[in-house]
Amino acid sequence: MKTRNFLSVAFFTVAVSVTSFAQKTVMVGGAPMYPSKNIVENAVNSKDHTTLVAAVKAAGLVETLQSKGSFTVFAPTNAAFDKLPKGTVETLVKPENLKMLQTILTYHVVAGKMNAADIAKAIQLGNGKAMLKTVSGGTLTAWMEGSALYLSDENGTKSKVTIADVNQSNGVIHVVDTVVLPK
Repeated sequence: MKTRNFLSVAFFTVAVSVTSFAQKTVMVGGAPMYPSKNIVENAVNSKDHTTLVAAVKAAGLVETLQSKGSFTVFAPTNAAFDKLPKGTVETLVKPENLKMLQTILTYHVVAGKMNAADIAKAIQLGNGKAMLKTVSGGTLTAWMEGSALYLSDENGTKSKVTIADVNQSNGVIHVVDTVVLPK
């Protein structure tokens, strides 16, 4: 009986461990995002993130986002960048605006891996809001509206997470519909 109970507990522990670590491949921008690849390796294949990838390259952040991490990236789509005033992206990718571009991009990154459940828990613990410290030193505010996850930047602009939990080997991406900007 003891042996059977031990084996049952051992089997349950292994089953829970395997389930916990099983990460699914998510489609983003018409491309599979493989959990075994890093943030940059996946993002370059998304047709919805060509502007973000170009900006990351212009900012010299490719090596950082390919590193071990881990990172939580709120990744704006091309449509999100299109909401910015005309000429903004073209101005930001100029060499003389490198520091500003780096600040904006790292404002979309939180150190460590926070999946949607982690963020929802932080929101619950924060009585409806979670303050997320970004790599740039700014703060994003996360909150839920129904079952939807939203962020707001320091200027009050809100951005909806349209695809959550796109797991990467060095973190997680949450696709957002609006570019958030630091003060």
